[in-house]
Amino acid sequence: MAAVHAGRRDDLRSHLVSRRALIAWAVAAAASLTAAAAIPRASAGSRTTVESVFPAAGELAVRSVPVRKTPNPRGHVIRVMHQFRSDYRPQEMLAVRNTVGSDGNVWYRVSIPMRPNGTYGWIPADTVSLSPTHSQIVVDLRRRTIDVYRFGKHRWHATVAVGAPGRETPVGHYFVVARFVPYHDPFLGVFALETSAYSKLTEWPGGGVVGIHGTSEPQLLGQAVSHGCVRVSNTTARQLERLAPLGTPIWIKR
Repeated sequence: MAAVHAGRRDDLRSHLVSRRALIAWAVAAAASLTAAAAIPRASAGSRTTVESVFPAAGELAVRSVPVRKTPNPRGHVIRVMHQFRSDYRPQEMLAVRNTVGSDGNVWYRVSIPMRPNGTYGWIPADTVSLSPTHSQIVVDLRRRTIDVYRFGKHRWHATVAVGAPGRETPVGHYFVVARFVPYHDPFLGVFALETSAYSKLTEWPGGGVVGIHGTSEPQLLGQAVSHGCVRVSNTTARQLERLAPLGTPIWIKR
């Protein structure tokens, strides 16, 4: 071509730039889609970030959610969990892993505070806001000891009292569902943790909820004398207040 009109050259240049921009956009979009496909996500309109580090704990982001036997919107409902408990405290949840459900969305396998102990179920990931836990409590019933870990480091060791024969403290994996100062009840010491475990005594307050709490009778530590709760010294109770936030996993073993 011997000559090209100046306006035509500008049109060609503009066309080439637009084409290059379109190609660059397409490549970037493809890369974004590939990355998105590699990361499990919650359903459309999710208000929370999908957690991938477990165990993880947090509060419900919805008023109520049915906990199902399988990660399936039509799965059998084990129990309906509510955002607030009957005592108006937020309902704490502990998740141990996630998976993609039958609906293509991410679900969490959660520990359910109920009888029988050790009951687990599934809830959609977008119904709860979670963060990885950083503490752990280990209770050894045979040795009658408690150990507390924080960020992977051993932070506390002490002697405890456990359930008496016929009222044994239940073994298993649980978590801290509530924390409180026992007002006007020196028997529970200076601080108490409510766990997701249940004792053999259904008529006990809360339907037999197992607690880890201080005591006004430290001379009984090291013995099997409780109704299923784990009694600790008031010094240890203060350490639990500092080291064991809501959602802390608890392992009770023999």
